[in-house]
Amino acid sequence: MSGTDQPFGEDDFDGEVEFLTPPKDLRKKVRIMSPREAAKFDPVKAAEAALQKLSGHFDGWMGSEAEALASAWQDIDENGLSSQTLEPLYQAAHNIKGQSATLGFPLVGQVAGNLCHLIETVDAAEAIPAVLLRQHVEAIRAMISEKAKDDSNLTGVTLLRKLTDVTNDFLARRPGRDG
Repeated sequence: MSGTDQPFGEDDFDGEVEFLTPPKDLRKKVRIMSPREAAKFDPVKAAEAALQKLSGHFDGWMGSEAEALASAWQDIDENGLSSQTLEPLYQAAHNIKGQSATLGFPLVGQVAGNLCHLIETVDAAEAIPAVLLRQHVEAIRAMISEKAKDDSNLTGVTLLRKLTDVTNDFLARRPGRDG
């Protein structure tokens, strides 16, 4: 456990404490339901309806995430692969992985997850083949652009399988790998 993983102790504070008060009392913004309304309210149904309302924006949001990923890749391409340039790429891929199912792109999420796995598994950023990173980025961008959302898109499934195979092969062959 590192020092940052330890709980706070007396030595962590200089004796001054500041209490923050939220600017608004959110309880004033909530309407209390009558018992009759509450009995009829289905929170899952309400959440699904809200998602359905927002679903028209999902493609655009995934496009924005893909642009963030492409921008991070461009930085690597222009400035070289290092832990500093790799971190934004990882963060963009991680965001896509986390949001893809909700936004209707589970296949893209699997490619992003594979990219995250690659980055998480290799200790030194410079040891990751840049071409393999680029292939993941291009696959994600293409899949979002072509709306390859799920397993019904055979090209997307083929891309995912090939990237997974190549990534697993690279990870298995790298020198000094763990077990």
